[in-house]
Amino acid sequence: MIRLGLRLTLNGGREAAVRLVLTAAAVALGASLLLITLAGINAVNSQNARYAWLATSAASAPPGPGSRPVGGQPTGRDPLWWQLRADHYGGQLIGRVDVAATGPDSPVPPGLSRLPGPGQFYASPALSRLLRSTPAAQLGDRFPGHQAGTIGAAALPAPNSLIIIVGHTPGQLSRVPGAQKVTSIETIPPSSCNGSSCAVKAGINANGIDLILSVVTAALLFPVLIFMAAATRLSAARREQRFAGLRLTGATPRQVSVMAAIESAVAAVIGVAAGFGLFFLLRPAVATVPFTGTPFFTSDLSLSLPDILLVAVGVPAAAAVAALAALRRVQVSPLGVSRRVTPPAPRAWRLIPLLAGVAELAFFIGRRPATTPGQIEAYMTGFLLILAGLIVAGPWLTMAGARLIAHRTSRPATLIAARRLADNPRAGFRAISGLVLALFVTTVAVGVITTIDANRGSGNLGPDARVTLVDQFSAPEMDVNAPPVTIPAATLNRLRAIHGVTGETVIHKNPVTGSIPDAELGAPSSFGGVPAGLASCAQLARTPALGRCPPGAQAAAIPAFPLSLGLTHRQGTQSEIVWPAAAISAQRLQRLPALALVVSTNGSRSAIEEARTTLENAYPARVTPPTIAELYSNDAVLTGWQQLANVVVLASLAIAGCTLAASVAAGLNERKRPFSLLRLTGAPLRLLRRVVTLETVVPLLAVSVVSIGMGFLAAQLFLKSQLSYSLQPPGLGYYLVVIVGLAASLAVIASTMPLLRRITGPETARNE
Repeated sequence: MIRLGLRLTLNGGREAAVRLVLTAAAVALGASLLLITLAGINAVNSQNARYAWLATSAASAPPGPGSRPVGGQPTGRDPLWWQLRADHYGGQLIGRVDVAATGPDSPVPPGLSRLPGPGQFYASPALSRLLRSTPAAQLGDRFPGHQAGTIGAAALPAPNSLIIIVGHTPGQLSRVPGAQKVTSIETIPPSSCNGSSCAVKAGINANGIDLILSVVTAALLFPVLIFMAAATRLSAARREQRFAGLRLTGATPRQVSVMAAIESAVAAVIGVAAGFGLFFLLRPAVATVPFTGTPFFTSDLSLSLPDILLVAVGVPAAAAVAALAALRRVQVSPLGVSRRVTPPAPRAWRLIPLLAGVAELAFFIGRRPATTPGQIEAYMTGFLLILAGLIVAGPWLTMAGARLIAHRTSRPATLIAARRLADNPRAGFRAISGLVLALFVTTVAVGVITTIDANRGSGNLGPDARVTLVDQFSAPEMDVNAPPVTIPAATLNRLRAIHGVTGETVIHKNPVTGSIPDAELGAPSSFGGVPAGLASCAQLARTPALGRCPPGAQAAAIPAFPLSLGLTHRQGTQSEIVWPAAAISAQRLQRLPALALVVSTNGSRSAIEEARTTLENAYPARVTPPTIAELYSNDAVLTGWQQLANVVVLASLAIAGCTLAASVAAGLNERKRPFSLLRLTGAPLRLLRRVVTLETVVPLLAVSVVSIGMGFLAAQLFLKSQLSYSLQPPGLGYYLVVIVGLAASLAVIASTMPLLRRITGPETARNE
């Protein structure tokens, strides 16, 4: 029977060849998308692993020569002085690592053959190009010495990563606050990261990626699997009739099953082979897509052996199972194909999985699991239940919409379409199931990103936050009685000489112990208890991002730690705040130690970067001065998530369009005989076209409304539980995506109309 099945598949005439090619092409597209999804997951994990060495700290290895830590390289006899910090240039993050070897056996970071000596540095290829093309006063002067070499790919998370490793003497680096001795370079991505490593990683850490990838995988795999199932059902009705004829001639159910499985498996095997070829052809282009905000190395888009086996074996096996499921009426009786008994109507119990998913997400509001694995389990279960619930409930919703229309219409096309949908809502919903899931995924993605951007994006910070640098000399967790910092007049003069610097404000230490009372502060209660600093009102007038003084005041009390405690509040921008006056003379204020220096610019890149370089060189032991927007906006994180959401939305809509095209074409082939009989009885072709359109549009609109509503509800429940945010309405772009998606669906349906004329001729209605 295997040989007969192969013969019928490969030598069954033009119809069999066309069916084989179409099915194989659809499976190839679905398999390539599945492979890209799996490779993308591996690439993100590989990229995250490349960040591991940046999390090196004194805790990476136990002290002592020759020890071997868990997740680290063998320790050396000579420790390494190490300091990691985040620098910025033009809105881009630069990872800066300062090192000093204490001996010849000090550990060496990946990507280097040896450590840089004092007065040397190694830079990544992207940073090397940036250093060559940028004036030294804006960037190069921050890094002492000369470039001794290039950092290799083993240490670079992405081809465009900006990373520099600067060499010092142990005596120099040991005096820098935050520097520490390490005996091993970390090689395993940590479950968490400190402030510096999180900043350098631009918000991409193992915890967040695991949760995001889990949701993305489910969001993409569901539409892909539905598309592949639709592809394997092409010409299912015609195959049922052919296999029913074989049953009537004496073939056993097992023999028919073998032939059906062989036919579907052959098409699937050819499609999977083509899918692998398509994947490797598209891999270089896919590597440039910034799923995480940065592109991938092409080699990171790899497939593991389980991934290859999953697609190479699983897809043909699934195709064979789908073919056998499609022939269940033939298995019962060959006459079942001819009788076409109306299947039982779906029941309301199909809504239970959908409601269970909503209830599961709602349960975790106020009960968010503390660990990332717990969060993955909690939220993934809810989203999977909703995705599955939409598929399970779809036929019932289709039937309900069709019956409602049937009771309220008298038009022939609408009545025929509604009656057909009510009789077999599963077939009607099957065509649009992929698009329904795509709309759900789009709604969730846009809703979550819009809300996070509304709460964390730079749009909340005001225009002054993007042009104001803050060099903070101490932090709340540090002792405010640490050695005082003085700002020489020469430093202020160098800043004022930079074209584009519009003002500077020195925040001085308050000699009076205490804090700013809420009643006097006139600011949100989150500023209550914050140690107070003092600033000159003449200087504040030139740095509007910090706020302003009351009329007639010479000095004002403002938060002493602007970076650590926030220069903005979500009810308005900092520039709107009027700080309480301080009873201190300008002469006495100038003699107080400095806690921070704030520099305002006209927003030009040259002004911002030259001022930043000046501050770094003046206070090299301090934190690299960021702009307020760079520190608090999380734009790098949001950009990565936005890119990921865009990929998911576009991919799911593309898959849904392919599914719709395959399902509509398959549906026309399955019903070409009844449509031909309708044409012979006098039904015009335009009537049949309206019937086909309505059979797709009615379930599409009925279930899409539910899908979009469930998307907004799921996004709200997730945001409330995970981030304590309330869903913000999406912008115009979301509605354009939905409208374009629905319009594209109608275009797909319209593109199948010429097929209706060809397959409903009189010759199709002949007795067979």
